[in-house]
Amino acid sequence: MESAIRIADQQPLFPAPPSSTMRLRRTPLFVFISLSLFAGVASAHGVTTRFDAPIPLTLLFGGAGATVALTALFLTTTVESAPTGTRRISFSADAVVILRRATQVLFLAVFLFVLAVGAVGPTNARDNPATLFTWSVWLKGVGLLAVLFGSPWRTLAPWRTIYDGLSKVEGKELALFDYPNQLGDWPALIGFLALVGVAENLTRIPDSPRLTAVLLAGYALIMLVGGVLFGTPWFRRADPLAVLYRLFGRVAPMKIDGSGIDLRPPWRGCLPRVRSLSLAAFVVATVYTVSFDGFTKTPEYQTLLFSVREATGLGSVVSVLLYLGGFLAFLAVFALVAILTRRVSVIAETSRNSKTKESWHATALALAPTVIPIAVAYEVAHNYPFVLQQLSRLLTILGGPEIELLGWLSLSAFWASQVILIVAGHLAAVVAAHYVALERTNRVGRAHLPLTALMIAYTVLSLWIISRPVAT
Repeated sequence: MESAIRIADQQPLFPAPPSSTMRLRRTPLFVFISLSLFAGVASAHGVTTRFDAPIPLTLLFGGAGATVALTALFLTTTVESAPTGTRRISFSADAVVILRRATQVLFLAVFLFVLAVGAVGPTNARDNPATLFTWSVWLKGVGLLAVLFGSPWRTLAPWRTIYDGLSKVEGKELALFDYPNQLGDWPALIGFLALVGVAENLTRIPDSPRLTAVLLAGYALIMLVGGVLFGTPWFRRADPLAVLYRLFGRVAPMKIDGSGIDLRPPWRGCLPRVRSLSLAAFVVATVYTVSFDGFTKTPEYQTLLFSVREATGLGSVVSVLLYLGGFLAFLAVFALVAILTRRVSVIAETSRNSKTKESWHATALALAPTVIPIAVAYEVAHNYPFVLQQLSRLLTILGGPEIELLGWLSLSAFWASQVILIVAGHLAAVVAAHYVALERTNRVGRAHLPLTALMIAYTVLSLWIISRPVAT
């Protein structure tokens, strides 16, 4: 896989192996330390060139921020009720079942092929279907499908297909224990931070077919063992890709299920609150991780990275620490916004019967889904050129025609698409946040202020990141 950034090689850190009596709560730390051994090359997505904006950046940032602010103001003064309806198109459930079974078998076969070719195929990532498929067509491409049609992962997940087959042989659903409620969605969050945040963005794994195959085999083994232990709840709450694609599916304008398609505006699925703080933290992680990935391509990040390396002497593990530290900072900002939103709502309701007698935790659960359109917009803007570029390469490697799927995309059109997608995502988030506020308080304007301010700031930050030159 091509990379826009090359980080100077460092000697990896080899921590002492953990004691056999180490407690389970230390496992996430061990995962990140293990992945840091491979840190050193950050993978790149999308077009690897930045260029001057067609208008002054100050005007661009100010205009985008003002658009978000004025949209929030317009909604506050004109919209007084949340939409409830969707349009549904029904189709034959039998045809869907057949198509689903065929897709399950096909993706499982592709998964096994990827494991094999990753293990014994070409060592160059650009010439190996395993790396081309895994990190672009699979990881990012399925995400783009989820954004459009809802999550297809229940059908595609190869470990779930194997588990379903084992359950049929057994004659019942396999589950030795009940899924522990205290685990919540934390396993999925830890898996996402490790798989996408660290392994994909901060290590050499995407550039190695062998390491990619090992990672996929380990992922599949963990999922299968967890499924046998805890049943289907494990796949819903512990599989990071299942949770990620399900969250992305909330903004899908055409959500497909077993019997039809629901047509809806992209903010409609972002109105129901998430079920746990761990899932709210996952939402924050999706927003933060794609932003951090873009930030790693900038000269400012390179300056920060090498400054911290020189100051601490920690070597390549610094990139992992910076990533995790930034995530904690994003979590703190989101928690602060939830606290401020609750307090402003309570103050605004003191003269009347308040709807907002909930804790800041409940406020965070309500606000978290409204941030999903932002994560999705940046994910699509950041990765659609990468998916098309790598898909073209994959088709060529597999003996297909040489098709340049990015041939139509000029640099100016690419840059314009980035701005449009990012601003549109923030606008959808503002709409969702307004409707959520309507359900929680009678004084929407004031209650909406903290989150609106955050969205304006993040709009400007996102545009600043894509405007910066790529560090080489």
